[in-house]
Amino acid sequence: MSKVPMARLDRLLANLGYGSRREVQGLLRKGAVVFDGAALSDGGQKIPVVPDLPERMTIEGAPVDPPAPLTLLMHKPLGVVCSHREPGRSVYELLPRRWRARMPGLSTIGRLDLDTTGLLLITDDGPLLHRVIAPRSHVAKRYVAKLARPLRGDEAAVFAAGSLMLESESEPLAPAILEPLSDTEARLTITEGRYHQVRRMFAAVGNHVESLHRDQIGGLFLPQDLAPGEWRILNSEELSAIFS
Repeated sequence: MSKVPMARLDRLLANLGYGSRREVQGLLRKGAVVFDGAALSDGGQKIPVVPDLPERMTIEGAPVDPPAPLTLLMHKPLGVVCSHREPGRSVYELLPRRWRARMPGLSTIGRLDLDTTGLLLITDDGPLLHRVIAPRSHVAKRYVAKLARPLRGDEAAVFAAGSLMLESESEPLAPAILEPLSDTEARLTITEGRYHQVRRMFAAVGNHVESLHRDQIGGLFLPQDLAPGEWRILNSEELSAIFS
């Protein structure tokens, strides 16, 4: 039987973004932290760090935020960036403000550019992040592209050949799958994550992507009922689906 990880209460809540240890002590003094039905007052008390913690602990009457590892699925809207450093509104601003102080910090698994929408994964699980983006994992990403000009007819063969070279690169792209949806719309599945790859692929065959939307990573699909800007926490089955 594996040993249940334990953490000091004040350190745990500080790492979840509820404030400095001094601020956490203030929550404890006013009886705002309740675990298994009892108010806690000792910041040094050891608490089990288990997945069902939000069902057992409340902070000011609300379930405590889930402990690490935490992975979210977001429907990224148009006009937000996936970086802490780029100018403009970021995807992290769509999450609870205190989550910006979580330790370990949250990061996107890969990026969608400012003008791309759809399925985005955000996690504090470093091994998961690297497993998803590692080239050897071959995790497929599927996009729907709306194009400025009609497809000419040979794009599927060009993308599937595994010999397409992008400008300023020294290695050809891995084979990709193109499914035309109309004269000016196509679904494209790739297994790499090069800079602006989908847009550059269509540029290489003489077209221009007017809008781009990602709807699938591995075996995980963007839920149809998740509106742009909304997010939810993934469960273990959904995490496994990424690699199915």
